[in-house]
Amino acid sequence: MNAVEIEQAITDLAEQDFDPAEFPYAFLEAFGNKATTIRRLRAGASNKSDLGGVLQTSTIPIVVSQAGHVTATPAAPKASLATARTKARFILATDGADFEAEDLASGGTVACVYTDSPDHFGFFLPLAGISTVRQISGNGSRSRNRAADDPAQRELTAK
Repeated sequence: MNAVEIEQAITDLAEQDFDPAEFPYAFLEAFGNKATTIRRLRAGASNKSDLGGVLQTSTIPIVVSQAGHVTATPAAPKASLATARTKARFILATDGADFEAEDLASGGTVACVYTDSPDHFGFFLPLAGISTVRQISGNGSRSRNRAADDPAQRELTAK
């Protein structure tokens, strides 16, 4: 998925009625996780969480907290041995009213009301393998025009 598709999927998710049981899977789907991956997480075969919620290896634990407890929720997955063992990159907690996330690599955080979460979708682009703004714009015509002259840009555009 490209950044535009991800933004639309996250916007659609935030506009729907919040479903605590479905949110973690819908969030991961919005970032391009395949149906097979989602099925395995749902079945528990690849869900590494030791705290409830969903923990996808090498990416993110997603915890749906009780109303009003979002701020306290990220501390548990951050301290979890399962989170460390799976090398999670992000932590996300929401109750459908508030939304809080942390990038464990950089220490960056996002805290907002749930309906504003699409404004921060870029924070999670590494989940989709998009790590720089240059890669996002790699789909644009300006970047394609430069691709003929720059081998590194040609490689990004080919992705």
